[in-house]
Amino acid sequence: MTSSSATPARRLRVFDSTLRDGEQAPGNAMNPEEKLELALAIEATGVDTIEAGFPSSSPSDFEATKLIAQALTTAKVATLNRAVREDIELAAEAGGIDHQVQIMATGSDVHLEHKRGLTRVEGLDEIIDSIRFATELGFTDITLGIEDASRGSDDLLRPLIEAGVEAGARTVALADTTGCLIPSEFGAQVARVRSWIPDDVILSTHCHQDLGLSLANALAGVEAGADEVQATLAGIGERAGNTPLEELAAVLLYKGEQLGVTSRLRTEKLYDAYLILSRIIGMSTPRNKAVFGDNAFATQAGIHQAGMLRNPVTYEYVEPHLFGRERGILIGRHSGRSVIRNLFDQMGLGIERELLDEIYDTYIAGRKDGTCIELGDLREIITARLLRTTAPAAQMAVTG
Repeated sequence: MTSSSATPARRLRVFDSTLRDGEQAPGNAMNPEEKLELALAIEATGVDTIEAGFPSSSPSDFEATKLIAQALTTAKVATLNRAVREDIELAAEAGGIDHQVQIMATGSDVHLEHKRGLTRVEGLDEIIDSIRFATELGFTDITLGIEDASRGSDDLLRPLIEAGVEAGARTVALADTTGCLIPSEFGAQVARVRSWIPDDVILSTHCHQDLGLSLANALAGVEAGADEVQATLAGIGERAGNTPLEELAAVLLYKGEQLGVTSRLRTEKLYDAYLILSRIIGMSTPRNKAVFGDNAFATQAGIHQAGMLRNPVTYEYVEPHLFGRERGILIGRHSGRSVIRNLFDQMGLGIERELLDEIYDTYIAGRKDGTCIELGDLREIITARLLRTTAPAAQMAVTG
């Protein structure tokens, strides 16, 4: 029983970066009209914010931002921008001053030296100037997005964050840009940053998948006090990708109470958005991916099927209908005879050993190439076989 004094769940904000970070990966390019179509589908999933793009990077991103900012009604629009006044002016022109303007800070000495050629003081000064300029233009929703924060030392990050918040940033986004941390490391960093900023400043996470830990790191961040997770559909993004939105949604649905958070995600809308994404960028679906994978809700193993045909809960923790999917019982060489016996029971047939062996030998045992047939197809095969058996007797009864 839950105690009446238990801490109420806090609402976790979900920020979608499919159209920006997701599109940056090779092969994922989208034109403005395609971005708009996908943005509307993503909005239907209940995310809080949709990152439309990087307006200063190309005319296409600028146009996409304009289209999306005019079309969205329930999700907020965000843009990503360098700490450059011209970028912020273009963002205002593309998305208006009511959208969330993210300003990138350089969060590690590695990037300051080898990428930017700046000193720490210069990196700090450009952030203060850019955020102040954004406030002068009328922006009120400003994010300090810290690139490569996961490799930044506290003595670099803390002055940067405190100065950014003082200048007007209302969100701080920590990026594990190279995906180099494990959950205990990232969680500890989030906890430290949380202690540096006021409670009313949103703390966001942006995790990458280079070690396969983007979701684990994001969840560690949530447990450490992060208010928001940045994610992408199917985890697409730079290199190995980002925190997968659908996997985050599944964890929040089934483990949200344990984590002490809720969200407004509509999980049943995610697969529709994924199908649009796949069509637009020509992305094939892996067999083994969680939630969206071809085999995510399918089984071929006879032992598993025997349990699932009695009650799906035996092997099915994530429920397919909650994610716009359907359960698949696929019949192949690993299925055995139990699935045929179960079908005979469902169809009100006795166990006809000769027929069972014939069906198994003809349609299951010989599938050495790994191909499968659907449960419904097998049912039709059994029905057709029974009709062929009974038809002559029925015909004799009529003509006799």
